[in-house]
Amino acid sequence: MATKSTTYFYGIGRRSSSIAKVRLTPGEGVITINDKPASEYFADSAYFLQRLTEAFVVLDLNDKHDVSVRVNGGGHSGQADAIRLGVARALAIINDDYRSTLKRADLLGRDSREKERKHFGLKKARKQRQFTKR
Repeated sequence: MATKSTTYFYGIGRRSSSIAKVRLTPGEGVITINDKPASEYFADSAYFLQRLTEAFVVLDLNDKHDVSVRVNGGGHSGQADAIRLGVARALAIINDDYRSTLKRADLLGRDSREKERKHFGLKKARKQRQFTKR
């Protein structure tokens, strides 16, 4: 029984409450998200598909790496941004020369905005009851 030894590069991306574990392998540019093709996973919007491949476009590496992603939490927008960060981090590990290009394109920065917790005495995080003077 022959074992298939492929080298892969790993990157984790986070955004909001989404966490994406990204694995890059040499290949033809196939993107699978949670065992589905990316076009099926993000069928409702081509914008999210464009966000996924942004790092490859900046580095001119289209169709040179296969991307396998495990993502959970959040909505489609947060998941797409988490995958984008994971891909950029994995590419930065592949070659140190890519790092400066990705940084200039603002693809290696993590967006730290998260949902604020609900506070005691309020209806939501910041929503209060209507103030009445009399």
